[in-house]
Amino acid sequence: MKLQMRHGSSNSSVGRFHWPSTHVGSDRRLSSTWAALATPAFRKLWIAALISGTCVAAHDTAAMWMMHMLTPSPFLISLLSTVASLPFFLFTLPAGALADMVDRKKLLCLVNLWLAAAAAGLAIFGWLHLLNPYVILAFVFLIGVGFALNAPAWTSSVSEVVSDAELPSAATLGGLQLNISGIIGPALGGLLIPLIGPNSVFAANAACFLVVILAVLQWKRTTRPSRSGLESFFASFVAAIRYVRYAPGLQIVLARNALFALFISVIPALMPVVGLKTLHLNPSQLGLLFTSMGAGSVAGAAFIIPRLRARYSSDTLIILANLLVVLVYVLMAVVRHKELFLVVAALCGVGWTLSASELWVAAQRAMPGWARGRMNATVIMVSQGALALGGVIWGSAVAATGTTYTLLGAAILFLVSLALAGPLSINFTGTLNFDPAPVTSFSHKLIYTPQPHDGPMSITVEFEVDCAHGREFMDLMREVRLIHLRNGAYSWRLHEDLTRPNTFRLEMIVPSWNEHLLQKERMTKAEKELLQRAWSLHMGSTPPEERIYLSVSRELHTPRQCDYQPPAAAKSAPKGQEDSARAF
Repeated sequence: MKLQMRHGSSNSSVGRFHWPSTHVGSDRRLSSTWAALATPAFRKLWIAALISGTCVAAHDTAAMWMMHMLTPSPFLISLLSTVASLPFFLFTLPAGALADMVDRKKLLCLVNLWLAAAAAGLAIFGWLHLLNPYVILAFVFLIGVGFALNAPAWTSSVSEVVSDAELPSAATLGGLQLNISGIIGPALGGLLIPLIGPNSVFAANAACFLVVILAVLQWKRTTRPSRSGLESFFASFVAAIRYVRYAPGLQIVLARNALFALFISVIPALMPVVGLKTLHLNPSQLGLLFTSMGAGSVAGAAFIIPRLRARYSSDTLIILANLLVVLVYVLMAVVRHKELFLVVAALCGVGWTLSASELWVAAQRAMPGWARGRMNATVIMVSQGALALGGVIWGSAVAATGTTYTLLGAAILFLVSLALAGPLSINFTGTLNFDPAPVTSFSHKLIYTPQPHDGPMSITVEFEVDCAHGREFMDLMREVRLIHLRNGAYSWRLHEDLTRPNTFRLEMIVPSWNEHLLQKERMTKAEKELLQRAWSLHMGSTPPEERIYLSVSRELHTPRQCDYQPPAAAKSAPKGQEDSARAF
């Protein structure tokens, strides 16, 4: 249970508080692990997360102890981790959509209030002697729902709190916070259970969630709200799928996350098996094993990562970290001394934390602010799925061939995957710019303004291009197509006029007028500059002619009354033509 929450999505601290890089060669102060703590809002949130994370780890220990006391069934005890992770598969994507639709600050407060109520409810049931294994599982599930709803909103909020240069520091500190909590929390829980009882530990955890709420309330958001209204809940899902489909950079980041999660799942799947079945560790020694892993993560985050990050690119860092993990797999297969195995676990913590933090920073840099909640939810879902799939694969392999051959096979396959992933470099994310472009008004006057849900809308742009620039125009249009499709269009076509030479007509369709306004608002400065480059190839003395059409196909059956006044010329038209114009 601890290990799954430690690495909920192959990134640091997704299970509880998920935190968000400097470019290579940047200022050493910004490459420091502690740079993000210079931001007061982040510092308060980080300290609150550290306190709450420690209480969560103690709560997990108390829940596992209560389950142990209430049932002899090892299946029910093992079911704790399944019930805790299930909400991430069920609710993370809806939570991501919600994080983009509502005020994230308010959402975080409500979710932590839910978590506090669930932890307090478990304590109350315990004091009333109403606890049984199924009640505990139910409350663990409810707390897991809170964590799943919290993850996208928390992750997306961190990038608002710190600057882009401080993102690597925030990511490392997030992993550091989780590992410190993972080291102190279980030990604290084990100390408090005999002193004050598990129910009081549950109550203390509820109080710690209130500490997080206080920290969130002190955060003053500066991000401007959307001016075009909220998307529908269903539309937000469609927008997330559409963006991933037409964002090649994000696809690369998702692929790297999935690949890493698939192979790092060897650790939660096989580390307990090696410890219990091969090394025959007792419970306290098994706890020390995971504590060693957490200590390695802390040491790596504090002393190793800053030095490496100042010298190497993100892709190089991930390769080095993954090679360390490959070495760990080999050592897990051959080391049979308990004390030496603790060192292996510490090395595992270093490699895991370094890879996860760099992949997470790359993901944050590859997604726009307007869809950050949904994109973070997508990253979590993809990584969770790969972790679950990997657990099944490695568990089945152990049953068929044993731990030694499975670990060596995993090491070989991981090396092969690193070679195959060579073309999927994530270094490009350091140059991406998602600063929003100024929202400009329309260059032409509309005869009337559609209602928000009127549609579909068809937007056309006509170009006349010098044949000498034909190839350049086509290359730019490929990028223009991706920009329009990922920002709201569901159809995009480029036509060549057969009656006029070198004349092209771009046509895209968006679902509604509101979606067209959102499309303009979502445009980034980099995308705007690319559109301007394409538009500059137009040969005319005036800009390319743009027209906006509203579909009236449905009104062939149901006539619509318009609220606009016809042009002056229409007033002198015959009565029949005037009535016909008013019909549209």
